[in-house]
Amino acid sequence: MLAYAAHRRQQRKLSPTALTLIVGAHAVALALLVSAKMEVSGPPPVTKTTVRHIPLPPEPVPPPPPPKLEPAPRTPAPQPSNLTQPKPLIDTPTAAPAIDLGPPTMTIVPDIRPVLETPLRPLPPVLDPPKPAPPVRVAARFDTPTDLLRPPYPEGKRQGEEEATLRLRLSIDARGRVTSVEPVGQADPEFLASARRHLVRHWRYQPATENGRPVATTLVITLRFQLEDA
Repeated sequence: MLAYAAHRRQQRKLSPTALTLIVGAHAVALALLVSAKMEVSGPPPVTKTTVRHIPLPPEPVPPPPPPKLEPAPRTPAPQPSNLTQPKPLIDTPTAAPAIDLGPPTMTIVPDIRPVLETPLRPLPPVLDPPKPAPPVRVAARFDTPTDLLRPPYPEGKRQGEEEATLRLRLSIDARGRVTSVEPVGQADPEFLASARRHLVRHWRYQPATENGRPVATTLVITLRFQLEDA
């Protein structure tokens, strides 16, 4: 019964005020304990610094000096030997025996000079090579029909009753055709233009030749523009 009663007393519920007091008492006790521990612990421990000695790398060893070249030893000159020559077992004559070769021979040198039986004759003179014959040239010959001979008379010059005499240089190719007409001296432009058109278009020549081969040539002609009498 007593045991049961004690158990029943432990099962009683505490009031909120009592719980608050208990928690506050524990907090105060814990704070005192922490402050006392801090006071007892004292200053913080001193950290020790360890100094290590790191040796510097060794200096590089300088290369050894180059070996000195010693001069080659001189070969001593051969010394004459002092060995005595052995005496010959057989006595040799000091002079060669005389040999009779007979009378001395004679050398005959023949006379190699040429014998001139006849006197030298002068060479004939050198003739000049023949000169080539000059080429055979034949001048161009007029080969134009009579009805195509006269160039047209300029109408303005006819009405003005003007006349003209032209000296013209004609260029004729290897076919006998007139390729150009150029004035020699002064020339009226209208008469020159009429003559140039007509001669290039209608006049023909038998071409000039050189050694029978047709060649181009030039010639100078006189052309008169003259009115016919009424």
